[in-house]
Amino acid sequence: MKLNNIKHIYFDLDHTLWDFDRNSALTFETIFKEEKLDISLPQFLETYVPINNNYWKLYRDNKISKEDLRTGRLNDCFKCMSLDVAPQIINNLSNNYIKYLPTYNHLLEDTLEILDYLKGHYQLHIITNGFEEVQHTKLTNSGISDFFQTVTTSEEAGVKKPDMNIFLKALKKSMALPENSVMVGDNYEADILGAHSVGMKTIFFDYYGKKEPVQSAGIQKLNELKIYL
Repeated sequence: MKLNNIKHIYFDLDHTLWDFDRNSALTFETIFKEEKLDISLPQFLETYVPINNNYWKLYRDNKISKEDLRTGRLNDCFKCMSLDVAPQIINNLSNNYIKYLPTYNHLLEDTLEILDYLKGHYQLHIITNGFEEVQHTKLTNSGISDFFQTVTTSEEAGVKKPDMNIFLKALKKSMALPENSVMVGDNYEADILGAHSVGMKTIFFDYYGKKEPVQSAGIQKLNELKIYL
């Protein structure tokens, strides 16, 4: 089942290597305390997570701006919870979320082990739709930045995954050919279909264990990359 002729591995960051869910929850806990908001964190997250996922899809599809995403998801969440939160507090929460998020640096299970396993055999890279100002900090603070030869963000590329041009930019930066490259990511549309559009091989990380049929090699644990690489 090994993938042949692979020289370059491109990883998504959030939900693939960096434990976004855990780090995000810790961030909200901190900023709610800072703003003296008495909100049940589990109840908030139950409402917020699907709203946030929808906002990120709109952002990927270029239907909303970065600022719309940052404040709109909070506005909608508080409205759904019937909470009256002042616009200034929402603005503070939005800014402080970006400020504090990269200070929490939990990685997903097996991240360090698999990166250490791969680094001697392949060139490793990051392709991410996350905000430029936080993604590099996440990599540095979590101690994994030295594993990667290149990092390509959507803001740097001017387009977001699944747009083929972000993948083409990443390939050009790393002087790689699509046929020698594989993309590993948790978002089927953004990571897998996007990479397919430029002829890259793919490995879908079924982070949430949905086990849905996909047109890609697949894993449910990062260590399972050893099956293919």
